[in-house]
Amino acid sequence: MPSRPTSPVPDRLLDRLPDRYAVLGHPVAHSQSPFIHAEFARQTGEHIDYGRIECPLDGFEATVRAFIASADAAAGLGPARGCNITVPFKFQVLPLARRASARAVLAQAANVLRFDDDGWYADNTDGTGLVRDLQQHAGLPRAGQRVLLIGAGGAAAGVLGPLIEAGCAAITVANRTPAKAQLLVQRHAEAARLQGVALAATGLADAGEAFDLVINSSASSLAGAAVPVSAAVLKPGALAVDLMYGPAAQPFLDWARAHGAIGRDGLGMLVEQAAGAFALWRGVMPSTPPVLAALRARLAGKA
Repeated sequence: MPSRPTSPVPDRLLDRLPDRYAVLGHPVAHSQSPFIHAEFARQTGEHIDYGRIECPLDGFEATVRAFIASADAAAGLGPARGCNITVPFKFQVLPLARRASARAVLAQAANVLRFDDDGWYADNTDGTGLVRDLQQHAGLPRAGQRVLLIGAGGAAAGVLGPLIEAGCAAITVANRTPAKAQLLVQRHAEAARLQGVALAATGLADAGEAFDLVINSSASSLAGAAVPVSAAVLKPGALAVDLMYGPAAQPFLDWARAHGAIGRDGLGMLVEQAAGAFALWRGVMPSTPPVLAALRARLAGKA
């Protein structure tokens, strides 16, 4: 069971209030994390409250500390126990944490903080969330796939290690700036060697051809830009995943389907990475299929 720290507010009434969590990002108003965690709490009977916090670009640490300090029994605000972190702050988390998981250290990025009484604990559940979605919801084979990972930012850093551990045959990281892709590959070179995974870095124009799995982790969808690689990267029947969801992911999904691939958005990964965070905070792993189904219905306007 994770450590649940004593609140900085010495008021016994706080114990009767729900533990608070939030997602911090910029922007964050679109986030579906409050809905997901409310569903997890309802399913498991955990007494929590989960919200969104818009974080100034130059104020990440101050915002986290203000969230922790905001516990106030008189105002009905229970103790803050942890938070999720989304773009563009994932690379700012580790220097603030007292302890971190091995996968967060390898990624040099984190999407989860837990506020323990001996300091903040950082983790990265993005990659394990993606792998669980691919294997459990998308039916992707557990090993032997040739993978193209587009992008070398925080999202790519979070998913590369778990993709290596999943037993892919080869992974190519393609980025607009090849040197950035090379740095990411170099950091994961030993892990890839131990798993027998061929790991390479390229630019976008020479990313390669006929991959079994193509993952877009770049900012192209968020920016409304064109798909940054040639359709030659798609093997017929390949699975093409955009880590975004909703309207932002639709152009990539349309592109994939137009070229004979199977398109998939990032909703499954979103739910699975949230489940990993929930388990880290509360010590119980929720069931994700009903929550993913409810989220898809919600976004389709059916719920």
